[in-house]
Amino acid sequence: MRRLDRWLFLVVLLAIVGGLGFLSSRHAWTADWTHGARASLAPESDAVLRALDGPVDVVGYLSPTGPLREQVAAVIERYTRAKPDLTLSFVDPDLDPAASRQLGIGGDGALIVRYRGREQRVESPINERNLSNALERLARGGERVVAFVTGDGERQADGRANADLGIFMGQIEKRGIRAVPLNFSQTQGVPEHTDLVVLASPLAPLPARSVQALVDYVRDGGNLLWLTEPSNDDLGTAPLADVLGIRILPGVLVDGQGSTLNVRDPRIVVLGDYPFHAITRAFRDTTLFPQAAALAQVSAHDWAVVPFLRSGERSWTAFGGIDNDKPSTVAFHPENGELKGPLDFAFALNRLSPSPAKSEQRAVVIGDGDFLSNTYLGNGGNRALGERIVDWLLGDDVLVNLPSRGAPDRAIALSQDGLGAITLGFLVALPLLLLGIGTGIAWRRRRR
Repeated sequence: MRRLDRWLFLVVLLAIVGGLGFLSSRHAWTADWTHGARASLAPESDAVLRALDGPVDVVGYLSPTGPLREQVAAVIERYTRAKPDLTLSFVDPDLDPAASRQLGIGGDGALIVRYRGREQRVESPINERNLSNALERLARGGERVVAFVTGDGERQADGRANADLGIFMGQIEKRGIRAVPLNFSQTQGVPEHTDLVVLASPLAPLPARSVQALVDYVRDGGNLLWLTEPSNDDLGTAPLADVLGIRILPGVLVDGQGSTLNVRDPRIVVLGDYPFHAITRAFRDTTLFPQAAALAQVSAHDWAVVPFLRSGERSWTAFGGIDNDKPSTVAFHPENGELKGPLDFAFALNRLSPSPAKSEQRAVVIGDGDFLSNTYLGNGGNRALGERIVDWLLGDDVLVNLPSRGAPDRAIALSQDGLGAITLGFLVALPLLLLGIGTGIAWRRRRR
């Protein structure tokens, strides 16, 4: 009887093992137990894949000798888990020299991604970041041209000075956006096929010719990003503000809310909550805006105007000079005409496009350009917010809500109790433990 029970147990065990083997050949299940799910796709890569609603073909022009094919396959395996209709194939460039020459493939090979008749080359090295950038360019539908007005002290798109936008533009150029200079002293107007014009904080008054060119561009249906400053209300840009139906309020926006985050200068507006708009939907990162100007909508227009950046209850527009050594001593003086917050300092505008070639026209006016500068770009979610603004202006709504990029452990979130436990452990418990161990060792040696 016992022998029969043993045979039955063996048969059942073999049946279970065989069933598991059969199921594993048809169904795959994986679990990522690494910290921050580092063995899986990052959230932004997963979001890009969801934006591609058709099959994606990845072709690796790589030699069968060497480790590159295995490395590429390991990277692509993460993508196929999230998107089963993403396929990978390899071509030996030595067996297809004509295609290799046409694609400009050198001795190190290349990785080409194809989607709906378009293709993008993955930059070297071949990793998740560069592959996701290529997929995002495909989701965008082609390269977009962003023209930056130059010639009057504006922030430079390729500049490396503290006030310039070189780092920000260097990041978004990898996502299929090309920045070009636009000097109205050298051209009659905005060139055709320009997707967006950026006027970034000019220092000198704009010539009437330049202002009129911008006004004509907006009236003809062009998209505009205007980064203004507290001192920019007297630079001859009133006609541009009129065509947009907005006004730059005098004074510098100050806000005491930043003191809760150890920001001692009230001229730096710190935001963690945002009015609802497509740009700020599900956006929860903290952003910093140094010396912003408040804005107001002053006249009825055919624009739909929505504020998406707003100061807190403890804010106001400060007139006159502020002591740089003691900025926190600035006080509210309503008798001087200073306005109490909350105050809007960024507007998103849209309307039916006057151009028959476009369905909608969009514009964004922000009372601060420093938040995208090389100095402040790395603070909180400044870069992520800037990317959302540019994506929305370009009409790439599907890309606006992509999660911000960055390492999952770039910030440590500790409660006050957790911080107290760590402090007690390292400053009290650990020294006492070491002292006790040392005392015990010394006592045992003396007994010998």
